Amino acid sequence: MGSILGMQQAPVAGLMRRIRRLRLRNESAERAAERAAERVWHWLLAIVAAAGLAGCQMYVTTVPDPDPVVESPQIEPAAIVKTKAPDQRGGLSLQREAKRTGKPANDPPRDDLMVRLRAALSFPAVEDPAVQLELTWYRTHPDYLDRVFGRAGSYLYYIVEELERREMPADLALLPVVESAFDPFAYSHGRAAGLWQIIPGTGARLGLKQDWWYDGRRDVIDSTRAALDYLEFLQEMFDGDWLLAVAGYNSGEGNVTRAIARAQAIGDPTDFWHIRPYLPVETRTYVPRLLAIRALAADPTAYGVTLPQLPNSPHFDVVPTGGQIDMALAAELTGISTDELYALNPGVNRWATDPDGPHRLLVPIDRGSRLAKALAELGERDRVEWSRHEVRGGQTLGQLAERYRTTAAVLREVNGLTGNLIRIGQKLMIPHAVSSLSAYTQSVEARLERRQNQARAGQRQTHEVRRGESLWSISQAFGVGVRELAVWNAMAPGDVLSVGRQLVIWSDRANVASTSVRRISPTMPASTERIRRISYVVRRGDSLSRISDRFRISVAELLQWNEISVDQYLQPGQRLVMYIDVTEQTT
Repeated sequence: MGSILGMQQAPVAGLMRRIRRLRLRNESAERAAERAAERVWHWLLAIVAAAGLAGCQMYVTTVPDPDPVVESPQIEPAAIVKTKAPDQRGGLSLQREAKRTGKPANDPPRDDLMVRLRAALSFPAVEDPAVQLELTWYRTHPDYLDRVFGRAGSYLYYIVEELERREMPADLALLPVVESAFDPFAYSHGRAAGLWQIIPGTGARLGLKQDWWYDGRRDVIDSTRAALDYLEFLQEMFDGDWLLAVAGYNSGEGNVTRAIARAQAIGDPTDFWHIRPYLPVETRTYVPRLLAIRALAADPTAYGVTLPQLPNSPHFDVVPTGGQIDMALAAELTGISTDELYALNPGVNRWATDPDGPHRLLVPIDRGSRLAKALAELGERDRVEWSRHEVRGGQTLGQLAERYRTTAAVLREVNGLTGNLIRIGQKLMIPHAVSSLSAYTQSVEARLERRQNQARAGQRQTHEVRRGESLWSISQAFGVGVRELAVWNAMAPGDVLSVGRQLVIWSDRANVASTSVRRISPTMPASTERIRRISYVVRRGDSLSRISDRFRISVAELLQWNEISVDQYLQPGQRLVMYIDVTEQTT
């Protein structure tokens, strides 16, 4: 895949812009543009099909709390009933419909976003058993719908606006309901993240930045841009069929292309409903799930549900920051909590924004001018706290970066260092957080502190991890369960402990047992914080080393969690259990 990615010289978004420009020409030029576009898409298809690109691998999220994307009952392939396929090549928004008919579109009510969205929906209603099954699930879980659309209030207006600006179907605004339940911190077993559930490789190809400080897959603006670019790309690839584009977003265009070829081979049409038997099982349900939520949004009364009213106005303002800024300081200047700030800026991984950008923050619409004014009065070096540190014997640049919760790259840049070598007595300027860990409510450190300080049954004890210990051996020593010990310390049962780490243990029993190392059961459930248990299907060409590098775990952990030896060969299709840190899963 690496060599194929290296061949790609122009990003998808650039190609989309090129095609749009060509379409603005006169009728004869349009024909030339179509031929050029066809060549471009064929070229891209060859690349992405070979690379096995998939836009979304979510389907069933691994985020069980507080609101899971619950998997509704599956329809067995034998039960699939072919129905007459509606024409999915229209998909017109209100703006496009007005252009097509020459008649002004009816202006939807100004106060309710859901009414506006309802008026703009354009996918035809579909009578299909799979859609009806999904509708039944939604109808019987009204509390779930309330929570999902309650969260959607922060982001849906922006998405609807972007779809109208691009003249894309408004129905696609409901895709995050299926993908993430509008949870910007959702993370799946396929390493997909954010509202649109984009995997790292696809995110990189769509121009999303992903590093220690920032993950663009979770950023509201960047991820929406990338997702809509990708959907436009797919719609063009599949000759204007939006349902095939949605199917490709879920399973990858390679799977859809192969399904189309199989349908063609037996003389069947190539719409979604006819190629459905040849698609992955999850995709067969994924598209009906979108159509089901679209049907509910179109006529909730008909299905006996009530959807919450959402303001038909912007929820947030975008304020340029001009550089890195501490999140707690920004929240204080804005007059909101850090929880609110992180919810609108979920791409921020740490206590501050990325020093290399994007240099902007999303804040509630009525607080934008307040933050902008405060930033204008704030000196550039006052946006994070600074300390002068004198290097002592045995200290390294990496250790100092970890101590101050920053990166070695930042320390090199602000101190004009060309490498990681530092000397005893050398004085370094170090940017760091202005507040205590508890102020940064979504950082890894804050979650750990909050979890360890939560009162439990028994006596609170602390234990410093020694060489050779594991969660299992420590749990046996204190007479507690591995799962409980992991939850108390915001970990997963399979985590390999670092020597010197402080663990909190709630038990009336002192450490009376020896701490011999024992193997950890691969069936142990993960905690519900940043550590997630995922099941990985081995692919052709995979190795223990390659998989561990990809998920940023160790080979030893893989061996332990799956009770295999280093001498065993991995087989394609084999399933491996892993406990991964969500915040570390960036390219």
